[in-house]
Amino acid sequence: MAVKAVGWARSFPISQGVRAARKWTSEHLAALPWNASAADTVHSVLLCVSELVTNAHLHAAGTAHLVLTWDGRCLHVSVADADPRLPRARTPEGDASATSGRGLGIVTALADSLDVHACHGGKAITACFRPAGGPDPHRAQPHRSDPQKADPYGDVPHRADPYGGDPHKADPYGGDPCTG
Repeated sequence: MAVKAVGWARSFPISQGVRAARKWTSEHLAALPWNASAADTVHSVLLCVSELVTNAHLHAAGTAHLVLTWDGRCLHVSVADADPRLPRARTPEGDASATSGRGLGIVTALADSLDVHACHGGKAITACFRPAGGPDPHRAQPHRSDPQKADPYGDVPHRADPYGGDPHKADPYGGDPCTG
């Protein structure tokens, strides 16, 4: 089975800010065939880019590496940073007056699937969006927004670095922001 994909990658240092990442993403989304017919998906993608790049800048205190990949069914939005700490699940009874700590929850609510994994001394978070709807090609389980699930982070998969931390091994699937 042949898979045709298109993708873009760019690094955003803190000095460029989150706005530059949103603008860059918006320009590339305009090239996709569903851009005009899926305004909700476009807005969700842009909000998630803002949240993920903000988290990379805030927690890694450095550059956010953003990769967009459209494979014909899903738009994969990946942000990698140099902080090896994986995000922790927030407790539902957390501080309601806190002014931060909701970014990954927003991404989880908006994306069709989410993956968090360690890579090359840092981490990458990939959110996937299916503008046409339909089943999630990444898993056969029900959508994570199932009201039966109480923990909003409970089904975020965490993987160990599949390449053993070796930055010279290539990702056989492509699109991994950790490979550079």
